[in-house]
Amino acid sequence: MQFSHPDIPDHTIYRMKTLTMAIATGLWVGFLPKAPGTWGSLFAFLPWLLIKGLTLPFYLLTLIGVFIIGFFAAGSAEKILDRADAGPIVIDEILGMFIALLLCPNHPVALALAFILFRIFDIAKPFPVSWFDQRIHGGFGIMMDDVIAGLYALICLQIIWLFIGPIL
Repeated sequence: MQFSHPDIPDHTIYRMKTLTMAIATGLWVGFLPKAPGTWGSLFAFLPWLLIKGLTLPFYLLTLIGVFIIGFFAAGSAEKILDRADAGPIVIDEILGMFIALLLCPNHPVALALAFILFRIFDIAKPFPVSWFDQRIHGGFGIMMDDVIAGLYALICLQIIWLFIGPIL
C-alpha cells in the first residue's frame, strides 16, 4: 500500500513506516521464521525486565500505554503489510505477556508457566479470545484477543502458584 501526502516529504513517511513496523513487530522479531507469536512472546521478557520493578499503578499505566501504542502500530502495520492481523505483528503478544507476568513470582518456574499458559490461551483461543480474534478487526481486535489471553494466563498462574509455589 502506497502512502503519500503532498505536505509530508517521502523520507518522513519512510521513517514513520519504519518506526511503526519496529514497534508492531517487536523490533522485527516478528519476522523470524516459524511461529512469530512464540518469538514475540519470548522477546517480551527483555522489555519486561525493564518494567517488572515498577509499582503496580505504574505497571498498569505501562500496560495502558503499550495497548494504546500497540493499537495504532498494529493497525498501521496491517495496512503497510496489506494483511489482516499479519503474523509479523507481535506487539499484541508482548502486551499479552506483560499482562501474564503481572504479579508473577520471581521464580524461573513461574516465568516459564506464564509463558506456557499465555501461549496456550493465545493459540487455543477460548471464548472470548476467539470472539475478538474473529469479529473485531484492526488494531483494537489485534490487541484485545491477546489482552484476554494474557488475563487468562495471569489468573491461572496465580491459582497454580497458590498450590505449587510453597513447595518450590
